[in-house]
Amino acid sequence: MTLTFETVDVFTDAAFGGNPLAVVFGGEDLSGEAMQRIAREFNYSETTFVLPPADPANTARVRIFSTKREMPFAGHPNVGTATVLAWRGEAFGRRLGDRLVFEEIAGLVPIAVQSDGGRPVGAMLTAPAAFSTGAEATVEDVAACLGLTPADIRTDTHRPIVASGGLPFLVAELTDRAALERSRPDTAGFASAATVVPHGAILSYVRTGGPNTGGTDTVDIRARMFAPIRNVAEDPATGSANVALMGLLASLQATPGTLVRRIAQGVEMGRPSLLEGEADWRDGKVTAIRMGGRCAPVMRGELLAW
Repeated sequence: MTLTFETVDVFTDAAFGGNPLAVVFGGEDLSGEAMQRIAREFNYSETTFVLPPADPANTARVRIFSTKREMPFAGHPNVGTATVLAWRGEAFGRRLGDRLVFEEIAGLVPIAVQSDGGRPVGAMLTAPAAFSTGAEATVEDVAACLGLTPADIRTDTHRPIVASGGLPFLVAELTDRAALERSRPDTAGFASAATVVPHGAILSYVRTGGPNTGGTDTVDIRARMFAPIRNVAEDPATGSANVALMGLLASLQATPGTLVRRIAQGVEMGRPSLLEGEADWRDGKVTAIRMGGRCAPVMRGELLAW
């Protein structure tokens, strides 16, 4: 058995920005334990394994592993894996078009390949699960976990709340960009704050007044995602968390339509990322959430041990 891999930086058009991802091929006979070992070796936030689909109508079965566990769904692994496959042009003996479908634990994930001048440059996924919300967290707990004060947490639009479009995240709006930049994950707080512990990850964000909201900033939202007890002190680009954010923002709209937002993440940690989010809202319900962006190739090679 020969295992090959490619690494790609996701949600960026330049290498060494965005969120790195390893995509492994040839692992049809690997056990889940072996895949987990390989993911720990790469030590990226996620590693994917591209396998033959159970249904030949789909493109591939994709298994996603963090350094600690298998994930039912995640954003940047889907965008990165789809882009790598688009660069290859085929999967399991079949030529690929610009529409892919991945089989994952969370369900089927439709993906549209994005091209520039006829060359694939990125991808946009559609979230596999209906948008949902869960428990709220206290302002005091969220502030303690982010090294902020309760006054830094904004609550006039929504309180800190769990939201999901395939993977749940605690979403909290901050008062301004200065608070976002001051944020520092407090591991002890994440491990002890009663209303945060069950979730383990916080996406904090500010609305900046960008191109889709009539403002002058280059993006509409600036975000950071911390999950230190999940072995991710800070993530440079979290597609699934921003899927949850887009669903939440769409659910708060008064009139039906499609919400479009440009989201910057990873800036403060030196890996700037740009995520393009869309969410459809009709008849009191979020009907679809999409998240996409560009990718940059970094490495390819062969695994010698597993």
